[in-house]
Amino acid sequence: MRAYNFDNIPGDQRLPHDTNSTPVSVDELKKLSVLYWEIPIDGNEITKIDAVAKERGYKNRDEINVSKAGLGDLYETKIKTFFEEHMHEDEEIRFILEGSGFFDVRDASSDQWIRIHVEQGDLLVVPAGIYHRFTLDTNDKIRAMRLFQDEPKWVPHNRSEETDKNFHRVEYLKSVSAAA
Repeated sequence: MRAYNFDNIPGDQRLPHDTNSTPVSVDELKKLSVLYWEIPIDGNEITKIDAVAKERGYKNRDEINVSKAGLGDLYETKIKTFFEEHMHEDEEIRFILEGSGFFDVRDASSDQWIRIHVEQGDLLVVPAGIYHRFTLDTNDKIRAMRLFQDEPKWVPHNRSEETDKNFHRVEYLKSVSAAA
């Protein structure tokens, strides 16, 4: 995992966008309630995933294959949807099994994007209420285990004045301002 300030230079969303960027540490991500674990794919990863799942109350899981082969005719539509700025009312938990991509999360204090490059063995928890987006990198594929506290669901709420007032958004902002 590599996290840094997104450069906001127009261009292909799948490129790093790291011109003159400053690194963002795991501790800085924690201040945003974004959590990270490195879990090598070594035959013991499921035991480690199970431990994190038990600790955090994740009861369900599935896999997603984001690639042209995995999504077929829906590929272009899904990639556009994933890259729209949105939030969820649940945590978004991803363990990267293969491939790589970028999660961009909004720093609540500066409203700037922080880009997080994830690859095989990375486990990322994006908290409920944080604005974020996802895109593949130039490898154009990622396979990830998704973990859920309840039934599997993925409901994006695109950023708007209404979403700014969403209970989960408001609670997220309270939690990060209290931690500051």
